[in-house]
Amino acid sequence: MNLIKEKQNKVFDTLKGSLGYKNKMQTPKIQKVIVSVGIGSVKDKGKIKVIQDRLVKITGQKEAARIAKKSIATFKSRQGDTIGYQITLRGQRMYDFLDRLIHIAIPRMRDFRGLPVTAIDEMGNFTIGIKEHTVFPETSDEDLKDVFGFAITIVTSASNKGETKEYLKSLGFPFKKEE
Repeated sequence: MNLIKEKQNKVFDTLKGSLGYKNKMQTPKIQKVIVSVGIGSVKDKGKIKVIQDRLVKITGQKEAARIAKKSIATFKSRQGDTIGYQITLRGQRMYDFLDRLIHIAIPRMRDFRGLPVTAIDEMGNFTIGIKEHTVFPETSDEDLKDVFGFAITIVTSASNKGETKEYLKSLGFPFKKEE
């Protein structure tokens, strides 16, 4: 199921007319995918364990804890507290994750009308917010009380917003229709 990897090989033919590429090496590539979740002020070890377990099932890789650099009284966080988890995917795991995201998880989202183009930043990165982790089939739907959301950042080698949008469209990302 390496659909993204296969489309990556054909993306030059798709984009050479619209973006004026002359060489195959000019086409953008996905460099890495970062999955991150914030746990905030959750102190319950059971909930934290559930979040860690589900992230490992979804991504196939162990998470890395992110700690607070400073104490912030408003958020009730202290310096050195774990405030979230992050996983960086590269290589084959990245392509497998993206295939499952595009073909399985995104169609299962409630009220989905397309990914927003405004989620592409000026440096060519694309960030998606997933409200419920249960859209991935790897997670069991038994415990619906422990639903959490996370962010997925797709880092590309594209140089601007327009190039990133065309590149991700050619890979099969379902963007919102522009009116």
